[in-house]
Amino acid sequence: MQTNNTTQKRVLITGAAGFLGSHLSDRFIKEGYHVIGMDNLVTGSMKNIEHLFPKKEFEFYFHDVTKFVHVPGKLDYILHFASPASPIDYLKIPIQTLKVGSLGTHNLLGLAKEKKARFLIASTSEIYGDPTVHPQNEEYWGNVNPIGPRGVYDEAKRFQEAITMAYHTYHGLETRIVRIFNTYGPRMRLNDGRALPAFFSQAIEGKDITVFGDGSQTRSFCYVDDLVEGIYRLLLSDYVNPVNIGNPDEITIKEFAEEIIKLTGTDQKIIYTPLPTDDPKQRQPDITKAKELLDWEPRVSRKDGLKITYDYFKQILAKVAG
Repeated sequence: MQTNNTTQKRVLITGAAGFLGSHLSDRFIKEGYHVIGMDNLVTGSMKNIEHLFPKKEFEFYFHDVTKFVHVPGKLDYILHFASPASPIDYLKIPIQTLKVGSLGTHNLLGLAKEKKARFLIASTSEIYGDPTVHPQNEEYWGNVNPIGPRGVYDEAKRFQEAITMAYHTYHGLETRIVRIFNTYGPRMRLNDGRALPAFFSQAIEGKDITVFGDGSQTRSFCYVDDLVEGIYRLLLSDYVNPVNIGNPDEITIKEFAEEIIKLTGTDQKIIYTPLPTDDPKQRQPDITKAKELLDWEPRVSRKDGLKITYDYFKQILAKVAG
């Protein structure tokens, strides 16, 4: 651990009050870094990072990264995780989603260039769209509808990758690109529109579980601690091209809903509703690169991860009810 203040590395994490950003903040503080968290709280919550404020290793900037970004002092690393990440958010604020992916990324790359900091961008499996290749590897270019409702998120992320690689190629900036697949764990928002928190909240509240389409579409869920480990290793690696980080344990949404019902011990019915436009039919990461380059693969089983997450959601809902 880096405890000497003269040599302590400093990392800027945008989207620090979000689900992933808050867990990354925890990890870097644990590793001895000084963490500068930045968020405009559009989708993030101060509750996710309030435990960090007493720590001298943490400071927070309330700021929108689509505006000019300035951070005094040296920066060793910048991790750009500021972006709406669930359909309910980016369909509600599509222009802000595009701006944080384009203007925000440009501003932070400029800051990284000025500070000579290594820059890691949080990309996503959504850049693969509704895939025609399965499982998805990093060489697959994707099948994305740029003008569909999901295009504001998908294309923002694809632009992020393009401009990040351009800064690496043209300016020689040290860059890393992580393609994140479905992730879950404590601090997810119950109302963020994704299957896992929706299923949990419906089951706990005794409501029928809503599945889009016929439930045959697949997802691959990675526990947040595993994801953070993969991101940490990628940042400190020498690899500049995109790397998939996710759990290849694929499951249909119908099977997943049944798992949630079994775990919660409830007796809900599954109700089927129309599949949203351009919703991916399959999602499974090929993590060969992560295994070979980072010596990384998921460690937490879905059974164990879901139990931890279930206990978290029960506590949250109990507080709301109380």
